Amino acid sequence: MPHPGWSTFSFDGIGTRWEISTPDQLAPALTGELLGAVEGYDKAWSRFRPDSSVSALSRARGTITLPPHAPALQALYSALYRLSDGAMTPLIGSSLETLGYDAGYTLIPSGPPQAPPRWEDVLEWTGSAMTAKEPLVLDIGAAGKGQLVDLLAEVLRQAGHRDFLVDGSGDMLHAGNHPVTVALEHPYNPRQAIGTVELDNQALCASASNRRAWDDGLHHVLDGTTGKPVNTTVATWTMAGSAMVADGLATALFMMEAAALEQEFDVEWLKVSSAGAATFSAGFEGRLFT
Repeated sequence: MPHPGWSTFSFDGIGTRWEISTPDQLAPALTGELLGAVEGYDKAWSRFRPDSSVSALSRARGTITLPPHAPALQALYSALYRLSDGAMTPLIGSSLETLGYDAGYTLIPSGPPQAPPRWEDVLEWTGSAMTAKEPLVLDIGAAGKGQLVDLLAEVLRQAGHRDFLVDGSGDMLHAGNHPVTVALEHPYNPRQAIGTVELDNQALCASASNRRAWDDGLHHVLDGTTGKPVNTTVATWTMAGSAMVADGLATALFMMEAAALEQEFDVEWLKVSSAGAATFSAGFEGRLFT
């Protein structure tokens, strides 16, 4: 949690609650810039708003131009798509919509689980240019919130802030000389914690199947090769240098073994299975309660 006496700027954006904590209150011009960055990200990537850039590709094939931060997101998704053999894909939006997690939040399935098309068959994404060969429902939520955490942190740095905590509902990035202790939410009871971890100049992100769950056993973490919810894992936490990487890897841990991720990424992790077993990396220095 933020240090006592710090100022917290709270707001809603991209469908979640945000808190930015700093030793001193942020200037109005800076809070306006932060809100503008959130709105710009939503306008580019949200599949829930019809005026977003990616929503245009859900209506017709074609090419869109994305913001300058798109190449970093493309590189991460490409790596995770390859490492997971297609299980983690930015095309998962159509599968989510089929199960009811659509723009209207109906949460009523329109049919059985369905795998999305293969990336290599229908989508060309090079840097900030994205071309769809057919109408596609893009969803970059597995790493997008983390990237927005990084972008807001960069806005703070550019304004001269060196001590801060950016918290996008549990996806966080810390900077400065004052580490913070973060509770690890119990996957079955959000009012309890299974442990704590100290966050010191790095990012911590989590993914849990209980965060967006509905109907009978449906949730938002889907396997891109089947379109079905992943039921062998219930929660993951990852720590990395950037929130985008930590966020993406937290989702990837639902679909693949950590060893492959550790070969390409500098990451520490904790994973809780549906059977209640906790496994973690050698360098994960959190404290788990008994």
